[in-house]
Amino acid sequence: MRTESGQPTIYLLDVTNRDAVQTSRISLSKFQKTMVNWYLSGMGIHQSEMGFPTYTHEVNYINGNVALAEKGAFGDMILSGWTPAKADLVEKAIAQTNIRNLNISVSTSRIMTEGKFQGRMDREDIIHMMTDAVDVAKESGIQLLGVNAEDASRTDEAPDEDYLLRFALAAKEHGADRIRYCDTLGFDRAHTIYESAKRLAHAVQIPIELHCHNDLGYVVANSIEGAMGAIDAGVDAYINTTVNGMGERAGNADMVSVILAIRKSRGLRERNLLDPTIDLTKAWTICNYVADAFGVPIPINQVGVGANAFAHESGIHADGVLKDRHNYELYSPEELGRGEDDYCEKHPTGRVITTGEYGGRAGMKHVCEQHNIPIFDEQEMLELIMAVNAHNQLPLTPDEIRFIAEYPEEVRQIVRMWPAGE
Repeated sequence: MRTESGQPTIYLLDVTNRDAVQTSRISLSKFQKTMVNWYLSGMGIHQSEMGFPTYTHEVNYINGNVALAEKGAFGDMILSGWTPAKADLVEKAIAQTNIRNLNISVSTSRIMTEGKFQGRMDREDIIHMMTDAVDVAKESGIQLLGVNAEDASRTDEAPDEDYLLRFALAAKEHGADRIRYCDTLGFDRAHTIYESAKRLAHAVQIPIELHCHNDLGYVVANSIEGAMGAIDAGVDAYINTTVNGMGERAGNADMVSVILAIRKSRGLRERNLLDPTIDLTKAWTICNYVADAFGVPIPINQVGVGANAFAHESGIHADGVLKDRHNYELYSPEELGRGEDDYCEKHPTGRVITTGEYGGRAGMKHVCEQHNIPIFDEQEMLELIMAVNAHNQLPLTPDEIRFIAEYPEEVRQIVRMWPAGE
């Protein structure tokens, strides 16, 4: 696709529900993952990598979300799954779920292939294993297939500097729609990932995904400069993000930071490269929802949504921003959907009535009336609210109750952890 300027476009592929949930010590319930998909779609994010279709405990969640997508609950957002690049696992993913978009992944660096496979496979075997998996996926009706080169940033080392290109070209020849360049250890720097992504994109001429980690603190810069390498080679780029930058070890590219950097930074703000469907005013809500769901508070200095993102104390700064906010602000709180009512509704004071795992009809009716939420059947809705509350182990938000009221059958499937009959 092309922007009005005729240039390729940068899209966001959010991996909160796949990569961020792998973060040690935190997790999301299946219903919370569903709500993340709903919030992402409302924000205009192009694609959500929703989970693991080979895991039995993900089957109901994935099939429930596919059914929701077919009902239009997620708008035009693409839902996709992730699996290792093995033919038998691709077959399993397709057999037990209704997923139709997939990313398959295998390590490409010498250190990982030798360390993981311990001599059982050489690097040519890795390519053959990947292409076999691609063949199975495309023959089985997978509509959108990405091939991930895990540890791509440490792959092209002597004596085989062209291995990543051979890997990517083989993937394309067998029908891959995108190549994911993974800076798995946050090893790259802005200029090296730009050159690597540009070289890769120029060779394969299909869209390039950038999947970066923050081990050295470069994650947002690397994600954007890698995307620019693909753009400058003439293909679309997809940046993998997570809400609040959650992810393994030091995290992934923070969604809000990536959006703001592309829209506001020097040399990029004039180019209008970002997917125009993205609605940044939804950022405040989804960032706070995910923070509460994970139980990880948003850092005070978090870009855009932190408590101090628009706080000014220094005399010079305060004076300057009061005269003209542009003196010390590249963007406004309103652009991120920050408003007085949001916080008050989310954390009310005074008398509070909630509904949840041990609630009753009166409390449920009060909460629903308070937020103009329709009740489809008092007893059934109460039982479903109780089940979701037990599933989440958190009080339900008004948006969650509203979602239950609108999609009760799909919610009932999602909160059931095991396939029917087991």
